[in-house]
Amino acid sequence: MGRTDAEKPTLPRRALPWLLLLYCAASLLHFAHNAEYVADYPNLPAWIFRASIYGAWCAIFLTGLGGYLLLHRGRTMIGLILLVIYTALGLDGLLHYARAPISSHTFGMNLTIWIEVLTAALALGAVLRLAASHLRRRAVNIRP
Repeated sequence: MGRTDAEKPTLPRRALPWLLLLYCAASLLHFAHNAEYVADYPNLPAWIFRASIYGAWCAIFLTGLGGYLLLHRGRTMIGLILLVIYTALGLDGLLHYARAPISSHTFGMNLTIWIEVLTAALALGAVLRLAASHLRRRAVNIRP
């Protein structure tokens, strides 16, 4: 027996695991580059050091993993909230440019920043579409 239209996974739901994996890899690449070349990044505060960068990546990753697992296990709202936080954090690489202009960063720095930002934006878009769809379905089901 086939699925009804309401049961069929939407494109954002089918794409989400792949977009999250892509963003996760890009994020790890950027954070690893930050950690290994921390002394070369312009105007970073002294309290940012190699281990703190890897620790921050782990905390961010666990937020995303928790969100995905909760979503997958039917805890849709909390899962989506955590995934919004996780993917939105991928845009924080742009804060490098608040400390120094693009021209002050090496090609490698700029490349890892923009790869992370672009993949995070794609994943965030899919998460927001899923959230909007979920909220619409809840609103329809709540109406008297």
